[in-house]
Amino acid sequence: MKRVITYGTFDMLHYGHIELLRRARALGDYLIVALSSDEFNAGKGKKAYFSYEDRKRMLEAIRHVDLVIPEHTWEQKSSDIGLYQVDTFVIGDDWAGKFNELKTQCEVVYLARTPEISTTQIKAELTKAS
Repeated sequence: MKRVITYGTFDMLHYGHIELLRRARALGDYLIVALSSDEFNAGKGKKAYFSYEDRKRMLEAIRHVDLVIPEHTWEQKSSDIGLYQVDTFVIGDDWAGKFNELKTQCEVVYLARTPEISTTQIKAELTKAS
């Protein structure tokens, strides 16, 4: 079984997220999503619209996702790869090159984002509309 892992906040879930998850799952047999906890987001200066538990429930309802785990720190990626016997680490190409050190543990794939949609864009348009 080939295991794939990806990381993210997945706030305001949209079709770009679904496409990323679909493409990540297509790289293996089992997709693990490490979902940024509310506390981790706060440490990054971010606040998700939906709570961790709500975002987790949404991700668990997506057929491409097999397991959702919490992301508490930047550094946990290496230990997650070992703990979950991950073969492929996947992240959006806006992070290209940032996780190359993980190549000693598994394959690292940077997937192109869906260019016409992003959470940042959605939030900006909602703010502008109100």
